[in-house]
Amino acid sequence: MTYPIVAGKPLLQLPDKLTRLGELAYNFWWTWNQEAGDLFRQLAPSLWETTGQNPVLMLGTISQWRLQELANDKGFLSNLEHVCRKFDEYMGNEQTWYKRTYGTTGETCTAYFSAEFGLTGCLPIYSGGLGVLAGDHLKSASDLGLPLVGVGLLYQEGYFHQCLRRDGRQSELYPSNDFHNIPIQLQRQEDGSPLIIEVGYSTHQVTIQVWHAQVGHVPLFLLDANLVANSAQDRQITNRLYGGDLNMRLCQEIVLGIGGIRALNAMGIQPTVCHMNEGHAAFAALERIRITMSQNHLSFAEARGLVSVSNIFTTHTTVLAGIDEFPPGLVDKHLCDYYSLLGLSCDEFLALGRRNPTDESEPFCMPVLAFRLSTQANGVSKLHGEVSRRLWQNIWTDLSEEEVPITSVTNGIHLRSWISGNTTGSLFDQYLGKHWRDDPSNVSIWQKIDNIPAEELWQAHEQCRERLVMVVRQRLRAQLRQQGAPPDEIRMADKALDPKTLTIGLARRFAEYKRPTLILHDPERLQRILTNRDHPVQIIFAGKAHPDDKIGKKLIQQIVHFTRRKGLYYQIAFIEDYDMTLARYLVQGVDIWLNTPRRPLEACGTSGMKAAANGVLNVSVLDGWWPEIYQPDIGWAIGCGEVYKDAKYQDEVESQAIYDILEREVIPLFYNRDNDNLPQNWIKRMKSTMQAICPRFNTDRMVREYYEHFYTPAIEQYKHLTTDG
Repeated sequence: MTYPIVAGKPLLQLPDKLTRLGELAYNFWWTWNQEAGDLFRQLAPSLWETTGQNPVLMLGTISQWRLQELANDKGFLSNLEHVCRKFDEYMGNEQTWYKRTYGTTGETCTAYFSAEFGLTGCLPIYSGGLGVLAGDHLKSASDLGLPLVGVGLLYQEGYFHQCLRRDGRQSELYPSNDFHNIPIQLQRQEDGSPLIIEVGYSTHQVTIQVWHAQVGHVPLFLLDANLVANSAQDRQITNRLYGGDLNMRLCQEIVLGIGGIRALNAMGIQPTVCHMNEGHAAFAALERIRITMSQNHLSFAEARGLVSVSNIFTTHTTVLAGIDEFPPGLVDKHLCDYYSLLGLSCDEFLALGRRNPTDESEPFCMPVLAFRLSTQANGVSKLHGEVSRRLWQNIWTDLSEEEVPITSVTNGIHLRSWISGNTTGSLFDQYLGKHWRDDPSNVSIWQKIDNIPAEELWQAHEQCRERLVMVVRQRLRAQLRQQGAPPDEIRMADKALDPKTLTIGLARRFAEYKRPTLILHDPERLQRILTNRDHPVQIIFAGKAHPDDKIGKKLIQQIVHFTRRKGLYYQIAFIEDYDMTLARYLVQGVDIWLNTPRRPLEACGTSGMKAAANGVLNVSVLDGWWPEIYQPDIGWAIGCGEVYKDAKYQDEVESQAIYDILEREVIPLFYNRDNDNLPQNWIKRMKSTMQAICPRFNTDRMVREYYEHFYTPAIEQYKHLTTDG
């Protein structure tokens, strides 16, 4: 299913022999095809990095002399032809999983709504795991050939760039995104004019334009309110991801849900299924009801019955801070005119978003609205499904906790986006065959990992670690320069970390429940572990705290201060401005991925999956996804899943468990080498990890599970209810 852009701006001014570079640049397929990414890098390696691996910006910046030189380079043209042939085969594939299983696409379409999408670093409209998951969902939907479209917001400033001061305090920078130098284009109407829709608030209309990002086969439509036609205040609605006060958040979610459905309808797309990724998009369900009422002359109750069977809601949080709730007066201020379009009174409307519909003082909760208007709902791991049933049971007062209609679909990762293509991926191609890319859930394929010679797997991993150390040193130098550090300290960054030393990675959003400083609980013991002369250890930290999260910011400061302890400069580093680019280097290059949330508050957590897919071993609390797969031959569990009433005591117990695991098991296993200097038992665990995790925790499996168990039943019920009017 494709939705071509009509009369879009010229792609780029390129020599005739290079015109297809522009076509490749505007399809995010290049983000998970190593050869396509390498092709752009080949144009100008340093420019590729300085433009943030942005092919559109690079092609608009590179000199015409260089382009003409490449147009006469037979080797480059041969590479371009090869990549274009693979691209054409991918886009023209008639044997996708969907077509083999369900035949032609027909008239069904799923709309996947999310407040953020993480596709790659040069489209900075994501903050963390939720957005990266949404991006991976679209990529796998494309691989599988699903009739699916994405809907989100296009933020002028996106999420903030993190800047650390000398004392470790986080400050936030908000550079403006230049949409015309990003791989997106305006969606236009047949006459060439930009597609414009309007979203009505109680006092006025807001004008929205629609941008189009192409993700393989899947279009992603992004809504933009930063137009001259709007007031200065309304132009801010799509300014920052998770920015502003409650009023701004409510306005954003009205645009996402109501505006998103209107944008699809303006393009002639009426989704059969609506998948709401978190509660931010819950207003989409109401707009579907309004349109159904208008088109079919139905009452609210009738339209609700029809629409709800084809709505899917995925909840991602167990933490109250992650749940959007709005004061009733604020909702009434913006949506009082919308009530009448639904045939509802104010009280009836607000009741849809309350756990207790009769409690007039209760705030309007977006997940509650999504639950009430969806027949199918799920958490993102088995444990999170259990926690969600307990957390939201009071919506279904007549049901026991076990009967609450919230199931689970465990998250996954898009393997081709996260496995190192030049190292681990090349080994997979050689010893597993290239079907691991097309059929990643096939267990038999991954059993062939045993065929990879130990020395080759270890060499590939060491190359990833060396590359990570190089990148960390580069970023650390830039970080120190920005902080105004003395020249001697900046030069010391050239020796930070050691490419041969056991390396631990700890990178995540800095929030109190994730306990990123748990490993610092006994600083003296940790320092002894890190500085052991014979068996040294090093740690790389990265992550952002939300601008309003004072506790998260203090945790960052605490780590930065620890990195400055005497004797630790070369063993530990905190790298600012964690993003998808740095994340790839980390999950591919560290030896241990450390995860320390307070159970059971981690809904899933996919970073450990990304690391494991590259042979990195997890040391993690039994929370989120880890309890579903943990076994002693693939990693280590911190504790046994117990939860103590005394949080401080639990921190003490689990921090000591981390040190014990490192000293007694991890470090000896890593440094126990044979005559060829190979850690044979470590390598066995790497292989076991990839065999266990790759076929199970990937978004190919996840998206197919959604389609088979959620989308297909929703489509069938929707068709059943609409048959013969």
